[in-house]
Amino acid sequence: MRYDVENMAEVPTTVVRWIIVLLLFLSVVHYSSCNQSKSGVQKVNFREKEKQVLDQILGRYDARIRPSGENGTDGPAIVRVNLFVRSIATISDIKMEYSVQLTFREQWLDERLKFNDFNGKIKYLTLTDAARVWMPDLFFSNEKEGHFHNIIMPNVYIRIFPYGSVLYSIRISLTLSCPMNLKLYPLDRQVCSLRMASYGWTTNDLVFLWKDGDPVQVVKNLHLPRFTLEKFLTDYCNSKTNTGEYSCLKVDLLFKREFSYYLIQIYIPCCMLVIVSWVSFWLDQSAVPARVSLGVTTLLTMATQTSGINASLPPVSYTKAIDVWTGVCLTFVFGALLEFALVNYASRSDMHRENMKKQRAACEALDHGPDPGDLMEDGNTTFPMVRQCEIHMQQSRPNCCKTWLSKFPTRSKRIDVISRITFPLVFALFNLIYWSTYLFREEAEDQ
Repeated sequence: MRYDVENMAEVPTTVVRWIIVLLLFLSVVHYSSCNQSKSGVQKVNFREKEKQVLDQILGRYDARIRPSGENGTDGPAIVRVNLFVRSIATISDIKMEYSVQLTFREQWLDERLKFNDFNGKIKYLTLTDAARVWMPDLFFSNEKEGHFHNIIMPNVYIRIFPYGSVLYSIRISLTLSCPMNLKLYPLDRQVCSLRMASYGWTTNDLVFLWKDGDPVQVVKNLHLPRFTLEKFLTDYCNSKTNTGEYSCLKVDLLFKREFSYYLIQIYIPCCMLVIVSWVSFWLDQSAVPARVSLGVTTLLTMATQTSGINASLPPVSYTKAIDVWTGVCLTFVFGALLEFALVNYASRSDMHRENMKKQRAACEALDHGPDPGDLMEDGNTTFPMVRQCEIHMQQSRPNCCKTWLSKFPTRSKRIDVISRITFPLVFALFNLIYWSTYLFREEAEDQ
């Protein structure tokens, strides 16, 4: 066989080229496979991992069994509670209740729910079905009505943390009873409570505690129509029954009633009605229709005002501060009406006396006899000398009041003049006693 030397020289060169091409191809394949493996690690779907973790921890979980105590002991489960008051809608004096919307949160430790967080990649797991895990049997003991919020979705969530801590949060609206003491109404302060207790678990199995720090928070710029929230206090209210002792928490909300509304709507109008009733003292005693209509109108208006006030309050067995005020104002208005009745009677009596004097003067002119007035006064016989001595003694001891009243010859006019001074003075004295008494009592209750 003959071989071409030149072709034999080209063979090794061709082989080398093919080897280089093959090595380059292998390096490219290896590099791409490495990149694919790295990118596969970075693109791990941790949401899928969350599902796997939930299936794993809830698959063997029994929600009927309560968690163990602290440090895995057989003690009671500790549940820490905190609240966020979103709004307070109404405070009803008639029904003695108030409505509140709040975010309610509970947190406890359930070691059965521990899971691997994949080096901090999973912060917590979220549930929306509270029936999947054990829940404290908390209820609001002074609740009248309540409802959850489901728009757009149910406002509730459960968070499970890697170390087994469970956080339950829900938004609820409640109508709660609030027994009130209305003795100082409307200068009063009311304390409305929010009570939370365990329904079935005793303190041997479940204990509620307030969360450390700031367990109750209130939304800023909370506006109420007739009250101001001054402060709130947290406390414990464990209750003992014949079935055991149950853990209980409470929040006391201290409300102060806004007095400006009642000053404008009640106190000032009542004062004006009383003052208007005094106008009749300056009217002529002969203006019977004007004085009667003024007295009756103010009396009916005051009675209507009192009825409207009582309609907005519950019927209680004790006397309220507003009852004292309206009662005295009604008495003053009624007294002004009675004063006119007395003036009218005195006026007719003055007219009768004047007629008697005229008849007496006529008899004196006819008989030219002694003055019967010197011999008879109020049906009692008096000697003329004694009468002159009494007149002399009265003139020797001048009295400023009598001197001033002597300017008004008739008794009816004197009654009007005395009423013009007496009624305002007595009403001013009443105001001094009223405001000093109830304002000081209000400050004493604050302390």
